[in-house]
Amino acid sequence: NGIGHAFLIGEKFIQNSNVCLILGDNIFHGQGLYEKLIKATARKIGATIYGYQVNDPERYGIVEFNDDNNKILSLEEKPKEPKSNFAITGIYFYDNNVIKYAKETTPSKRGELEITDINIKYLNNGNLNLERFGRGFAWLDTGTHDSLMDASHYIQTIEHRQGLKVACIEEIAYRNNWISKNELIKIANNTGKNDYGQYLIDISREL
Repeated sequence: NGIGHAFLIGEKFIQNSNVCLILGDNIFHGQGLYEKLIKATARKIGATIYGYQVNDPERYGIVEFNDDNNKILSLEEKPKEPKSNFAITGIYFYDNNVIKYAKETTPSKRGELEITDINIKYLNNGNLNLERFGRGFAWLDTGTHDSLMDASHYIQTIEHRQGLKVACIEEIAYRNNWISKNELIKIANNTGKNDYGQYLIDISREL
């Protein structure tokens, strides 16, 4: 019933917390991503959306903004005549008002609770923030067979070139001291004798 419906489905899980919504077929990769996400989580009031320059803006929700200070001027869902070529990506940060706004939103002509309509509510209240993903940053939508292959090739190239895994959950947990070295090794051993398990073993041997 639309992306906005996620907040009604997840209301009991969200309770009184702020929330981040990420579309399941979106991949984000690039230098500085961590800092941008931390900046968004630090905002206790309002919402944060992310803009990404595209060649075919008519396929996306589009944000029009003031170049000087990222002030958002308007939002429009899949416009026939886009006012910019910056698409709104599939990651959103909201305060707890998002549940109320989702309940107040009426279905569009497509019969869906549009996430753009929820974002407009934040914009009208002066509580919508914009962050831009610039050059060198990858936003991949894997919703089709071809785009899934493109994403696979992209990740494979990065990993082979750097010798580092992209979004290795165990590595992230270990480097943030959420699991110990012994726990990392145990996970690696349970993974089996493959490249992924060996990668975790190599990380455990780092000084």
